[in-house]
Amino acid sequence: MKFYRYFAALTAMVLFALLVAACGDNTTTTTSAVTTAASTTNASSTTAAAKATTASASSTTAAATTTNASSTTAAATTTTVAATGQVTEITFYFPTAVEGPITKTFDGYAAEFMKANPDVKVKTVFAGGYADVLTKIQTEVKGGGTTADVAIMLSTDLYTLADNDLVVPMETFIKDAKDGDTWLKDFYPAFLANSQANGKTWGIPFQRSTPVLYYNKDIFKEAGLDPEKSPATFKEMADIAQKLTKADGSRWGIKIPSDGFPYWLYQGFAISNGQNVVGDAANKVTFNTPAALEGLKNFQSLITDYKAMPKGVIVWGDTPKDFISGNAAMIYHTTGSLTSILSQAKFSVGVGFLPAGSKGYGSPTGGGNLYIMKKSSAEKQKAAFRFIQFLTQPDRLADWTQVTGYVAPRKAAWETDTLKKLVADKPQYGVARDQLQYAQKELATHEGAQVQQILGKAVQSVITGDKDPQKALDDAQKEADKLLADYKD
Repeated sequence: MKFYRYFAALTAMVLFALLVAACGDNTTTTTSAVTTAASTTNASSTTAAAKATTASASSTTAAATTTNASSTTAAATTTTVAATGQVTEITFYFPTAVEGPITKTFDGYAAEFMKANPDVKVKTVFAGGYADVLTKIQTEVKGGGTTADVAIMLSTDLYTLADNDLVVPMETFIKDAKDGDTWLKDFYPAFLANSQANGKTWGIPFQRSTPVLYYNKDIFKEAGLDPEKSPATFKEMADIAQKLTKADGSRWGIKIPSDGFPYWLYQGFAISNGQNVVGDAANKVTFNTPAALEGLKNFQSLITDYKAMPKGVIVWGDTPKDFISGNAAMIYHTTGSLTSILSQAKFSVGVGFLPAGSKGYGSPTGGGNLYIMKKSSAEKQKAAFRFIQFLTQPDRLADWTQVTGYVAPRKAAWETDTLKKLVADKPQYGVARDQLQYAQKELATHEGAQVQQILGKAVQSVITGDKDPQKALDDAQKEADKLLADYKD
């Protein structure tokens, strides 16, 4: 009897133990499930803690380990994303010397580039005129601040930028780029003349130009002249200008700007009479040669002999407006003004080469190049070059020509359907390109801006009647020689 009681008690104890064990397992399983779903730990769950981390059986340690592991994983993921999706930001300064939707167009180009190159962000900055861009960059670099990574500046700023260690040559980028040499060779040699020096390429031609002769076809026709024939020589142009001038000053036969870039438009007179005002050396100028003198006398004669141009300084920005309004029958201006003039003129616009002088046709090149700043990091410089290649793709250059009138600087751009159609519909767009065969480099030397100013002031002094051409050019030559004496190229 005692045995049966003992056996019954033992059996009850075993059953109770089994029941507790069963309940304990169920509790642990439920807690583990909750822990997994909520990413927390249960202090009583050794099994759950073991699953969360093998380092400790303690649920508190397991929670800490789980949290740290999650943080580490998240950090690693963020680092990986940052590494694979790193964005290099570059700043692009651009100027304008002509009318048109320049800012809107560049913003559009930047957006296109960033869409195709998500690892680069381009910040576009309109920085004023050409001189303003150069001054801004010089001031920012000198002050130790941030500046542009890539910028459009005058092609003639080459020596100023290189002498002051502001830009880097392009050779390394060109060499590393796919078909880089082929790409460079596609630019017109006349434009590369102001882009290369001392065996290096410092700037890439972009918004390049030559001055051209604009004339009012309707006025030509009214005067009995052939509206489809641009004056071929200086004498022919001067005679026509005289004929088209009205004595009351309501219309002048011709206007040639003598502020802004007076040396530039004058260069066409010098080149067409046999010699440019600058050669290959950056420390020498030829301001007072017979060709230079003959050219300046021709310029002056439009005022003094032909009475076909007003005396005094003619403002660069006002000249296209005077042409559009009918106040000038002909003007000299950049081809970069072509699109604006065509869109505003209420008459048929003719465009021709600068008239030939005693030695034939002649014109300087002009406009802006793309430069990469030396202060920028290596990564930014590489990104800047990619942006330069993007901007100089044939289709984009064709679009830029269509928007502004600037000469697309690559031959391949003129093979695009865009420019083929444009020239077929509006032959005026092909004139500056065709004039390149007679074009020579724009005045560019060490101390470039000062040297240009010296010649510009000499031209202005003759136009205003303050000096005779010979003295003006002799004085300019002496002043430039003194300024360049320390440079031993």
